[in-house]
Formats: sequence, C-alpha cells, structure tokens
Amino acid sequence: MLDRSTDKTGAERLSTPERVSERLIADRKVRALAQAGSYGTDEQWAGSLPTFVAFERGVTEMHEDVRAGISVIRYPYEALDQWRDWQVAQQEAPLALLATSRVLYDPTNGFGRIQRTLWNLNESQLAAYRAELINAAAERLDASRRHYTGPGHGAQEQLLALADARDIALTLLYPALLTYLHAWPEFEIRLPHAWRARAGLRYPKAVYHLEGLYAFGGADEARRVLLATRGLGLVEQERRARAAFQAGYYDGAVRYLRDEAARKHRTDLDRWAHLSSARRDKLGTLLGVTRAPLGPAALAVATAMLEAVREGH
Repeated sequence: MLDRSTDKTGAERLSTPERVSERLIADRKVRALAQAGSYGTDEQWAGSLPTFVAFERGVTEMHEDVRAGISVIRYPYEALDQWRDWQVAQQEAPLALLATSRVLYDPTNGFGRIQRTLWNLNESQLAAYRAELINAAAERLDASRRHYTGPGHGAQEQLLALADARDIALTLLYPALLTYLHAWPEFEIRLPHAWRARAGLRYPKAVYHLEGLYAFGGADEARRVLLATRGLGLVEQERRARAAFQAGYYDGAVRYLRDEAARKHRTDLDRWAHLSSARRDKLGTLLGVTRAPLGPAALAVATAMLEAVREGH
C-alpha cells in the first residue's frame, strides 16, 4: 500500500524552487527564464514568494500558474524581441517585473537586451515616460470626479472614488515618481516599507500623500483588517498578509488587503446599499472607511500627489 506521507514528501521535494527552475530550463518551449522578487536574495523574508518569469513558445498571452507556493508567470516567446523596442515595451510590457528580475536562462540574450534597454534609458526618455504616466493619472482622476462626485452621489461613490484614487496613486504616480531615480516599483507585500526607503526621504510630499490614501495605523489597524477578512473569500490574501504581520510589516499587510479587497469586491462596492450590515462593516474595515479620505477628499489627495510628483517633491 502506498505511504501517502512519503508520497507527499516526495512531491514537495519535486516542487522546490530549484527543481521548478531546472524543469523550466530543460523545457524546450522555454526560451528565457528569470527569477523575480526577494526570494533567494539577501532581502528574503518569511513571506517571500518564489516567482519565475518565463518566455515560452506556444503561449499567446500572459498567464500565471501558482502551485505549491511557487509562481510561474508566462509570456509569449515573441515578446522577447518585441519588448526590446522601448516604445513598444512601455505600452505592453510589465516593466518593473522585467527590470528587476534575475536572469537564469537566456540563450539568445533576449531577456538581457530587454533589461539593458530599461536600465539604459536616458533622461529625456524617462522624462517623457514620466509625463505620460502623469497625464494618464490626470485623465483617470478627471473621469473619477465625473463619475463619483457631485449631487446625488452616496456612499458607494465615496468608496469607489477612494478605490480609484489608491489605484491611480500606486500604479501611475508612484512609478512616475521613481523615474527621477531611474528605479522601478517593487511588487511585494512589503511595498510601503520599500517606498519609504526608496523615495520617502527624497520626495517626502509625494510619499506623504500616497500614505494618506491608505490610512495606516500600525499593528492595531493591521490586526483589525486581518480579522475583517473572514467570510469574504480572501483566504489566500489573509495568509500572505498574516505572514507580513508576523514579520512586523504591519503597513504592508494593510496596504495589500486594502487593495485586494477593492479589487476582489468591486461589485460589492457598486451595490453597497444592498449589502448586509455585517458585510458592509467588514468591507468598511478592510478599506479603512473610518480612517481614510473618501470621495472628493480622496481624489484631492491623489491630485496633490500628482502635483508633488510633477514638481519632484
């Protein structure tokens, strides 16, 4: 009879990051492979997620597989050549992921050429990219004001405006700020701690506004937010956030859960008035509605961040 405990141990051995990378490199369809994130580096911590970035033949669009706690992000092989062109890459490519990954296998040097393109952008290219990000943020802020502010708008619009303001600040304005440093955004759960170390001293106004949107509150707020995940289908998110909490990355846990709650429960925000009071309470705690700016106030904070980024403050 099969010893299932022995079988499980064997399966776990086959699913180590080292074995996964070996299998990917041996796969003839894989034409380039890199490792992303802090796992395997001096910055590794208990919540580091082993992450591989692969370019494969036969892949038509990006998709991510997560098995046994190991993530493999797959891109079409053709992108290896297309993303060498900066004009194409800035429209299509996951720039931060590519720029910060560590190449493991790259026989045609395609991944390396993409990275050199990103690392060697000149000041005029970075300034143009920064202006593009800022303009995109301004357009989205204008759209949010039209949709979520003004007469007749209620609680759901207040929350949707907050969710939009956070997304605009994090995905457009923070990357724009980092162009002054020729740096790329981090994508780990410890993000608030990283943005303070990377940009907080040089650009205090911009980072101050970014933090204001998330309404951090240290360990006490992180504990409240973790408890509020129960019953909302955020099991995996709660697990990752708890690892951050236990490591002392309280604001990282809060930022992650605020953004994940808004992303996963956007439909609930749209129909806020029809939710049960218990569900509203949990989502309200997750989003930080009693602490964070709402509606026009949230959009005003994001606009102030935009001006700080534009001025390099």
